[in-house]
Amino acid sequence: MEGSNLSATMALYIDRAYDIISSFSAAGALNQAAAIWAAARAAVLVPSMQVAVVLCLVMSVMLVVEKLSMALVALYVKVFRRTPEKIHKWEPLTSQDVEAGSAAFPVVLVQIPMFNEREVYQMSIGAVCTLAWPNSRLIVQVLDDSTDLTIRELVQKECEKWERKGRIIHYISRDNRNGYKAGALKEAMELDYVKQCDYVAIFDADHEPPSDFLLRTIPFLIHNPDIALVQARWKFVNANECIMTRIQEMSLNYHFKVEQQSGSTTMSFFGFNGTAGVWRTLAIKEAEGWKDRTTVEDMDLAVRATLQGWKFLYLGDLKVKSELPSTYKAYRYQQHRWACGPANLFKKMVPDILMAEKVSPVKKIFLLYNFFFARRIISHNVTFFFYCILIPVSTFFPEVVIPKWGIFYIPIVITILNSVGTPRSLHLIIIWIFFESVMSLHRCKAVFIGLFDAGRVNEWVVTEKLGNALKTKPVSTATKTLPNKFWQRFHFLELGMGVLLFLSACHNCLFRTDLYFIFIFPLSISFLTMGCGYVGTFVPPAK
Repeated sequence: MEGSNLSATMALYIDRAYDIISSFSAAGALNQAAAIWAAARAAVLVPSMQVAVVLCLVMSVMLVVEKLSMALVALYVKVFRRTPEKIHKWEPLTSQDVEAGSAAFPVVLVQIPMFNEREVYQMSIGAVCTLAWPNSRLIVQVLDDSTDLTIRELVQKECEKWERKGRIIHYISRDNRNGYKAGALKEAMELDYVKQCDYVAIFDADHEPPSDFLLRTIPFLIHNPDIALVQARWKFVNANECIMTRIQEMSLNYHFKVEQQSGSTTMSFFGFNGTAGVWRTLAIKEAEGWKDRTTVEDMDLAVRATLQGWKFLYLGDLKVKSELPSTYKAYRYQQHRWACGPANLFKKMVPDILMAEKVSPVKKIFLLYNFFFARRIISHNVTFFFYCILIPVSTFFPEVVIPKWGIFYIPIVITILNSVGTPRSLHLIIIWIFFESVMSLHRCKAVFIGLFDAGRVNEWVVTEKLGNALKTKPVSTATKTLPNKFWQRFHFLELGMGVLLFLSACHNCLFRTDLYFIFIFPLSISFLTMGCGYVGTFVPPAK
């Protein structure tokens, strides 16, 4: 009896287990998953998307207001011809014979920091040594941190050549790269003979100043003792190299013609570009010199100098020849540094800006909100999250409505403002839009790396310069083609974004009526194209 009862009990448990298991059929599981998804969608995803839309719209308005205000200032300067000579005192330096030297000419230090600059070292040293300034009143420092001993020898010989011609030129090399560019500049400023120099001009190795550069900039510093920095504009010698350099020219022309012009006019402040500028050595000293705590040592010095009460001046009609990165890899590294460094500096400078005693509250607000937050945090975030993430993802959420003024009108205004600085490239404006959208992925990532002191926050990769490589090498070895190695050809982050955007565009085209796919399809193609390496130029190494 006991055995039969046990068997009956086991049979009962087995029947119940079978009923439970059978209840979890495929259809049942799908129904339960659908119910869970619907609940999560209604309770979490849709509200989160709606909040994200509001935040992105607010950031978009902040960005367009900032750009409109700067454009109006730049337009005012142009229409009313508010040249620096009309606003500040400026008188030419007088001397019967420039080469003979005169007490009217102060002693000027010119620094050329470089790192393995085989293609451009001769050009930069030659341009500086031919500046119209008395030999006895000009001291040149070539700060060579090259790790290639052959290049070091070439640079040193070039310096010796100009020394034989009468220029005072010092070749300075280090056995380490501590502090990178900032470290080299800091050590060079500590040498004894620098104490006699009232002003210091800085040119990166790919910059070629005109011969009258010092004659046009130094008088502003002599006659206006409150000015610490005179910044010249860049002129791009390889802007026509490829589509990528044409796009860069558009963005950088906006930076110079609008951002720096408006900052100089309204607040007598803008971020030093690290090159093509002349500093008052007293201002550098009062700002505690060069620091290597971020990868934007130039901006760091500029902010600290303005907190000491110094003013900056931008000369838009003085152009210094320079080179744009024409390989996608070099451009990505440069943009990472330019986006990560300011975000990291913003984090470190907030207390100093708030506590500064020599600047007005208005200037503090300008530094914190306009210069840092709106232009270097908001702009990168809204470009990527709104146009590359939120709008494509919203195609899967019919409940999420994005107003047309946020999707169309604000981007149109921003695009027009960014393009007016380069009228000759207006026909490339559509390509510019999608190229900048792809680059916003890397800039946004770099911003968060800078804000959270993560990963590559202090990574310094010198931007590769090609100089005349494409012109001097035979066509067979200097072709604009893709690299042969698989891992050099593809960029998987861009490819992944391209696939996701393509799926979003397909869904929008098939199931929605808002026509977002008109924008998302080209955006996905842009990510895929750049992910496959079809952008910029490639110069194979010499055999």
